[in-house]
Amino acid sequence: MGRAAGGRRPTLTPQLGRAGNGAGNPPSDSGSDALRRGIDAYLNHLRVERGLSANTLAAYRRDLARYEAHLRGRDILAPQGIAAQDVTAFAAALGDGADGATALAPRSAARCVVAVRGLHRFWAEESITAENVAADVHPPSTGQRLPKALPLADVEALLAAPDPDTPAGLRDRALLEFLYATGARVSEAVGLDVDDLHLEAPEDGGPAVVRLFGKGSKERVVPLGSYAVKALQAYLVRARGPLAAKGKGTPALFLNLRGGRLSRQSAFTIIRAAAERAGITREVSPHTLRHSFATHLIEGGADVRVVQELLGHASVTTTQVYTLVTADTLREVFLTSHPRAR
Repeated sequence: MGRAAGGRRPTLTPQLGRAGNGAGNPPSDSGSDALRRGIDAYLNHLRVERGLSANTLAAYRRDLARYEAHLRGRDILAPQGIAAQDVTAFAAALGDGADGATALAPRSAARCVVAVRGLHRFWAEESITAENVAADVHPPSTGQRLPKALPLADVEALLAAPDPDTPAGLRDRALLEFLYATGARVSEAVGLDVDDLHLEAPEDGGPAVVRLFGKGSKERVVPLGSYAVKALQAYLVRARGPLAAKGKGTPALFLNLRGGRLSRQSAFTIIRAAAERAGITREVSPHTLRHSFATHLIEGGADVRVVQELLGHASVTTTQVYTLVTADTLREVFLTSHPRAR
């Protein structure tokens, strides 16, 4: 069951290309608006037909706003006026800031180019443009960035950090246990409602489960371990009621101190505060717990495709990065332990 509604794909009527249409004439208002309408149509397509989350859409909107500014700086006012060299120039400017904006790291620049490629592919498919001029423009190489997992001892210290004698502490411990037990994204965790939890084991003796809604509103069911269940039950019985009494009533699972739904920013703050109390010096975020969840499963012998399903990855290729982490760990142990490894 998804949480996104379907809809009709918007269409556009082709308008002017570059300012003056190459004939020395000033652009009309409709021509000036064509570029913006083309981008808005694509964003609407991502929202309605692909069901992207609000956070992902916001990232696309920021990247495409920079692309729009780049095109207007080159007197391009409509999709039909864009040439391959305009896209190539934009990709280069992302890395060196030649467009007057901040230079981006390779990973951020690659994300921006992906957004632009998707935009041009959409325009070509909708016959807004005659061809996809970005087809041969590729994102810069970002290298292989391995996710950084916490050692198990640090995870245990982090989970034990919140004060279990206060409603906020019980909530914080439940949130931390939940994130490590499920590998959920922070947006999935704070978006949960109480009814998404099933803490009573099914009749067949299986584990408690939670229903998560991931990217594109894709639903998956993830089991919950006993530690997470106990933390969640303690929070629900002893803490959620007092917190909810301060608000106007919400089905949200995790509540803030005013009785409303906990925000992503507040979840970040909770985790960083717990890491500080636990004496963990490296930076810890919700995604650190997600990486730790996956890495520890792989190290424990879990099949990569099972981990893929638990994480909600669309492709197993995304999940396989965790096998590289494990292989790197094995290599380090071998080199330091075997008498004839060096």
